[in-house]
Amino acid sequence: MPSSVAWSLDHSDVSVRATPLDPDLVLGAYAVGVFPMADHRDAAGVHWVEPRRRAVLPLNGFHLSRSLRKAVAADRFRVTADQAFAQVLALCAEAVDDRPETWINTDIEQVFLRLHARGFAHSVECWDGDRLVGGLYGLALGRAFFGESMVSRATDASKVALAWLVARLRVGGFTLLDCQFQTDHLATLGAVEIGRKRYIELLGAALSGPDGRSLALSGPGAGDFRALDRADALPGVAPGSSVTVSAPPSGKAVAQLLVQTS
Repeated sequence: MPSSVAWSLDHSDVSVRATPLDPDLVLGAYAVGVFPMADHRDAAGVHWVEPRRRAVLPLNGFHLSRSLRKAVAADRFRVTADQAFAQVLALCAEAVDDRPETWINTDIEQVFLRLHARGFAHSVECWDGDRLVGGLYGLALGRAFFGESMVSRATDASKVALAWLVARLRVGGFTLLDCQFQTDHLATLGAVEIGRKRYIELLGAALSGPDGRSLALSGPGAGDFRALDRADALPGVAPGSSVTVSAPPSGKAVAQLLVQTS
């Protein structure tokens, strides 16, 4: 999720594309570990980036601090999923004082809107009343989720969104949360940096079925981003746990899940 990091081409293999992005091309690129980034908001083309060192957040290794647990459990923000994808994307693309440039240009914005319409791109939103104050968006393929960007306009909003994302991915049967580039902020939440070879191994496993054959990018065997919204009981909880949710789940149930599996 590189919106908060000044990414460097020195640590990646890149190529440049100046033509409009096609959704199928983008899906194919992510499936082999490559993703697009632009130099700035008004850039005419994108770089295809394959980092030599990759940040991933192990879903069993999410660091839920005491303060974040309280924020999640107390429902400090109203949290939704896929209710305001375009708004989250636009908020992530906005220039702010501490980030005057963004890597999300119009081509990236447009292709992700099309991918969202096709059910591949998803968002998590944090609301203060009716005001969107933070969230994140990314791409789901097989059992992998590629975190693209997260944004916060209120204290802890992006952290709460990430906590809900981790819970959602665990319940939905995902095995890989790709954060792209490591930052100090992500490290405090449990992200680790791995080499390209190990990343490709994890990606291959997330895109393969039990028989080792490649999964379709969505459908049977793939992760279910919406599972948390339907769950009567949260899978993956310790045996004998009494953690249950109704749809939609409460922050308290999500916090309990993360405590028991972190």
